[in-house]
Amino acid sequence: MEANILNFLKKITKVERGQKVVLGIDGLSRSGKTTFVRNIKQYIHDKSILICILHIDDYIVERKRRYNTGNEEWYEYYSLQWDVEWLKENLFKRLKKINELDLLTYDYSSDTQKSQKVIVPDTCLIIIEGVFLQRKEWRHFYDFMIYLECSREKRFNRESIGTRNNIGKFEKRYWKAEDHYMKIVSPMEQADLVIQN
Repeated sequence: MEANILNFLKKITKVERGQKVVLGIDGLSRSGKTTFVRNIKQYIHDKSILICILHIDDYIVERKRRYNTGNEEWYEYYSLQWDVEWLKENLFKRLKKINELDLLTYDYSSDTQKSQKVIVPDTCLIIIEGVFLQRKEWRHFYDFMIYLECSREKRFNRESIGTRNNIGKFEKRYWKAEDHYMKIVSPMEQADLVIQN
């Protein structure tokens, strides 16, 4: 890892006994968030710090609540893909207060949400990874935020060939939602650290 990233990680991994530190890893689709979190996990492992990793995509809602709703496709992706208020109340507000979260996790095979218990140790680094993490409803729950910047062209080329063949979906759904997020939230300006990825 680069020196500035390592220095930042040294700062945020000074987790005191009884303290929970929440780190957000924000970035648009295919910007390398999951890989980056794996690298952080390896770095943390060497420091003997407990870590709790949450992927925001694990908490999306059923298809009927986010497709063919009568809204524009980009709005469905940005505003309906997750139950933003439910996650605010049941995930974000409780993260530092209790040790056991009861979260609704999405099961892709059955297109249903299932209850899952997530254990959050008294002393740990909590990493939340995903898109649109800095939306106004969630932003103030993080102690630190890293934003991974990656060009649309590079991100699109990371998709499978089959996925790239459906460019209309990107134009109507994903890219418009991303543009909306960049315009109204300004995630790069809000983040504590921006990494070109």
